[in-house]
Amino acid sequence: MVSSYGTKRVVIVGGGLAGSVLAKSLQDVAEVYLIDPKEYFEVAWASLRCMVEPSFAEKTLINHNEYAPNAHIITSPAISISETEVTTANGRVISYDYIVIATGHDDKSAFTKNEQIGHYKANQEKIKSSNSILIVGGGPVGVELAGEISVDFPDKKVSLVHRGPRLLEFVGEKASKKALKWLNKKNVEVVLGESVTNLDSNTNGGVYRTTGGKSIKADCHFLCIGKPVASSWLKETMLRGSLDNKGRLMVDEYMRVKGHRNIFAVGDITDVKEMKQGYLAQMHSGVVAKSIKSLVNGKEKLEAYKGGPQMAIVSLGRREAVAQISSMTMSGCLPGKMKSGDLFVTKTRKSLGVSSK
Repeated sequence: MVSSYGTKRVVIVGGGLAGSVLAKSLQDVAEVYLIDPKEYFEVAWASLRCMVEPSFAEKTLINHNEYAPNAHIITSPAISISETEVTTANGRVISYDYIVIATGHDDKSAFTKNEQIGHYKANQEKIKSSNSILIVGGGPVGVELAGEISVDFPDKKVSLVHRGPRLLEFVGEKASKKALKWLNKKNVEVVLGESVTNLDSNTNGGVYRTTGGKSIKADCHFLCIGKPVASSWLKETMLRGSLDNKGRLMVDEYMRVKGHRNIFAVGDITDVKEMKQGYLAQMHSGVVAKSIKSLVNGKEKLEAYKGGPQMAIVSLGRREAVAQISSMTMSGCLPGKMKSGDLFVTKTRKSLGVSSK
């Protein structure tokens, strides 16, 4: 199939980091359609800083047409896919030569930048007006939010409840212990191995109860549990058999969905056995961009994904962090200098060709 422009048509579903980098890379070599429910790309791992400093979102939110001016931007979620077409919720049916699915995790973000900034302002007001705050979930989101609040609002009483046996279960025990020690130094109350049973703030009277019988007084709470993979729209399509038992797309060494020659997948929606980190999603996009560039030029040479270094950095406020790089674990200002000050926002904007503000 050839598009009406005489060039190959590439459809990218999902405007997160992986999809955005790919759209920028391919917009000058193919007719690119980027399908995303919102008008902008967001530096997702910086969103917790935006909750305590909403003005930071001016840097973390980038309209899709800023970095991909030559692409067609379709602001509507995809709802179906066939061997030749993808359909969106607003009724668009777009044919493709190659398609890349990059929908990541289910994220209910606002439609426009201004609406999302308004969301962050509302959260900041919620924090400022509360004397005590409960965070539910001790993964990277919960730990980083506890760090942001305890540093920017040291007068607030912060509690964190996590149902698992330790914080940050996706990394090693040493990193978990360092994060726990730091939070304890900031007077964050951490409850492990328990869940909150009454999250409805309208009926709990400001007292939250845990499965272990604890009572935690808090003026508000933030739910920081993992989001499901955004693949539910694929379950009634021809790709339903390509999903594993966790809802992830099974891909080969070229990041193609197994059994399909012209369907690729990148980022968190894939079943690649590695940490789900932004820099690895960018590596996925780089590999697929090379392969599609080769294909649109009539060549069959595909680029294999060889993986990247296993590294995770969890910010602890504005100056410190805990990091696990391969088998080495460190915490404090050194890993903080790597991430916590700017949260890689300037680097990400540069990778998309957007000037820093």
